[in-house]
Amino acid sequence: MINSSVNDDFILVGFSDQPELERTLFVVILISYLLTLVGNSIIILISSIDPKLKTPMYFFLTHLSLVDICFTTSIVPQLLWNLKGPAKTITAVGCAVQLYVSLTLGSTECILLAVMAFDRYAAVCKPLHYVAVMNPQLCRALAGISWLSGIGNALIQGTVTLWLPRCGHLWLHHFFCEVPSMIKLACVDIHANEIQLFVASLVLLLLPLTLILTSYGYIVKAVVRIKSAQAWRRALGTCGSHLMVVSLFYGSSTAIYIQPNSSYAHTHGKFISLFYTVMTPTLNPLIYTLRNKEVKGALRRLLNRDSGVCKGSTAHDGSEFMTRGS
Repeated sequence: MINSSVNDDFILVGFSDQPELERTLFVVILISYLLTLVGNSIIILISSIDPKLKTPMYFFLTHLSLVDICFTTSIVPQLLWNLKGPAKTITAVGCAVQLYVSLTLGSTECILLAVMAFDRYAAVCKPLHYVAVMNPQLCRALAGISWLSGIGNALIQGTVTLWLPRCGHLWLHHFFCEVPSMIKLACVDIHANEIQLFVASLVLLLLPLTLILTSYGYIVKAVVRIKSAQAWRRALGTCGSHLMVVSLFYGSSTAIYIQPNSSYAHTHGKFISLFYTVMTPTLNPLIYTLRNKEVKGALRRLLNRDSGVCKGSTAHDGSEFMTRGS
């Protein structure tokens, strides 16, 4: 069962058939990656130090930001290297690590977004019992389930994919090692693997998406019952950011994993994958900060505190200098 090409490098074809596009993509992806690192790091920082953000929503948002940072870091540096230089290769070990890590984090994000939808349901539909329902023990348990689900899915799907005999096929028509593209390298019947991928996609994509839509169905029902414009605005402010993130992530990833052999996925698959691996993690912190008054308030408090510390230290140094001079 051990593949004879285990020590050979994979060739990531990526966008090499469009050299003019590669230069543009390098700049765009580099900027997006830097924005991802900065934006998500800021969310983690302010959620950790601002006492007003010590709520379940920002606890899960911190995990989402950590997932996005690690997810893009497992893919983008290798992608930038291949876009910039003539070499389009990745070692077998590097490919396996990238497959396991990206699959773990992508699966974790699917479950985590469903957990965040449940948190929004509890906040809007059960406001009087919200603190009791979303207690710290349950929040930690839900976050742990999200991570364990991602790890379990990666161990199963990744291992099965890597054990497929490839018969020397090393040309990967993608920009990173992803299950739908890697199973196409196999020199055996992959019908069973495609069924397994479809079932896993149902569990990790469509099931969480169903739970998310159900949660928002209850939220809309609760808001309509109140018949208040202020309630509508509050619900939109509470849930709008999360709905935008869900739409971006699930809309792009479902197109690849539910129907990997469709003509649309085959033609536009690399660009769709580029959207949910690079663009969505970049947009997430922008969506949450631009549409969220609490995050913007926390940022202002952080900046004001830092400027106050700087002014205080400057005044202290000046008075100490005057004292010494006298």
